[in-house]
Amino acid sequence: MTGGTLLIGFGNPGRGDDGLGPAFARRIAARQLPGLAIEIDYQLTVDHALMISEAEAVVFADAALDADAPFYFRPMDESVGEALGSHAVTPQAALALARLLFGAAPRGFILGLRGARFGDMAEELSDVALTSLGAAEGFFIDWYRSAAATRARDPAA
Repeated sequence: MTGGTLLIGFGNPGRGDDGLGPAFARRIAARQLPGLAIEIDYQLTVDHALMISEAEAVVFADAALDADAPFYFRPMDESVGEALGSHAVTPQAALALARLLFGAAPRGFILGLRGARFGDMAEELSDVALTSLGAAEGFFIDWYRSAAATRARDPAA
């Protein structure tokens, strides 16, 4: 992928609502939006840095324990870098690694999806999670189309 937007949905679908990130990414993938690349994984790793470096913008979709509403969508602070661990890479660390290794600075966003049931060995999402998916999907489609229209009018934006 060179340019465009990258959506990374991550989490463990075998752990109840922890699978919200992958479920969201699969829903959006079914829409086949032009210029949108989608990656689904259990967790972020240092290997994602190359893919991130090739995007203009990256959205990290994950289950959120701190979401008061069905979802939140926040721009990432580009100045924040975090230490890398061998088993846990945060969105901030993945973005920082793309900058460090590849000199890339895509805009980063966090899409946090509210869930209710975490940790249980279950592949089903809770009713709370399903509500979050529906609300976030509508928002994301509108956001993505608006961002694409802005880029079409002003490629430097």
